[in-house]
Amino acid sequence: QVQLVESGGGLVQAGGSLRLSCAASGHSFNTAAMGWFRQVPGNERDFVAAISWSGSSTHYADSVKGRFAISRDNAKNTVYLQMNSLKPEDTAVYYCAGHVSGSYYYANAYGYWGQGTQVTVSS
Repeated sequence: QVQLVESGGGLVQAGGSLRLSCAASGHSFNTAAMGWFRQVPGNERDFVAAISWSGSSTHYADSVKGRFAISRDNAKNTVYLQMNSLKPEDTAVYYCAGHVSGSYYYANAYGYWGQGTQVTVSS
């Protein structure tokens, strides 16, 4: 089983940057694709980005393409989300997730979730 702990959230002004980290423990991390989702209160959890187990393939929501970058360091059991040119609409709780099966774009394809980290972008 994989356990996930996110960090790096905070308050930033519009146009600024943050880097989220997700530290994983568990023997299956290096063979699992990983994803980032975000959620605003009252809304569903939305896909942000995903990365294959090797890091060779990445996928992004249209709303973050060109601004966010997902990466991973399997030696450190960590996945990252670099967020640049942040906008107030990026404000949400960001969750790291371990992929199990199915489309990367849907939350039900992920079987392991972190506790989330708050990102707030002020205008």
